[in-house]
Amino acid sequence: MSDVTRILSAIEQGDPHAAAQLLPLVYQELRKLAAQHLAQEKPGQTLQATALVHEAYLRLIDGERRRSSPPWDNSRHFFAAAAQAMRRILVENARHKKRRKHGGGRERVSLEDRAAPTADEDLVALDEALGQLATEDHLAARVIELRHFAGLGHEAIAKVLGITVYQARQKWAYARAWLRTALRD
Repeated sequence: MSDVTRILSAIEQGDPHAAAQLLPLVYQELRKLAAQHLAQEKPGQTLQATALVHEAYLRLIDGERRRSSPPWDNSRHFFAAAAQAMRRILVENARHKKRRKHGGGRERVSLEDRAAPTADEDLVALDEALGQLATEDHLAARVIELRHFAGLGHEAIAKVLGITVYQARQKWAYARAWLRTALRD
C-alpha cells in the first residue's frame, strides 16, 4: 500500500491530521493536472493552476463533502476525483463570468477573430453536453472526464472504472463521436 493510499484511508476514517500529510505527497501531481486543464483553455482564463489546485483539494478533503461521496480506493481514484473537481471549478468559473452582473451580457471584441466562441462558452457547452451524454451512457461520460480532464490513458481509465482496456477505448471512440455531433448543433 502506497503512502498516498494509506493517508487516503486515514482521511476516510476521520483522522484530522491526515489531510495535512496528504498535500505534500500529491501537490506536484495535482499541479500538473491543473496545468493540463488550463492549457486546454482559451486565452483569457483568469484562474491560475495554483488556485485551481487549492480549490480542488479543499473540495476533495472537506469533511462534509467527504461523507456524501464514496471512499477512494487508491491514488488513481483520488486523482480521478481531483480531475472531476477541477472540471467543476472551471465550469463554475465560466458560468460565473457569463452572468450579466459580471459583464456576461457584454462581448469582449478581439481584433483577430470575432466569430470564434469564447473559452467560457466552449467549456459550458462541453459540460452541458457531458451531462446529456451521462444520461444516455454514464460510463462513456466518465471515460471522457478521465481522459480529457485527468489526462489518463486507456489502461488507467480501465483500472479506475473497473472495465477492460478494450471497453475504455470503445467508450472513448463512441463518446468523442457523440460529443462532436452534440457540440456541432
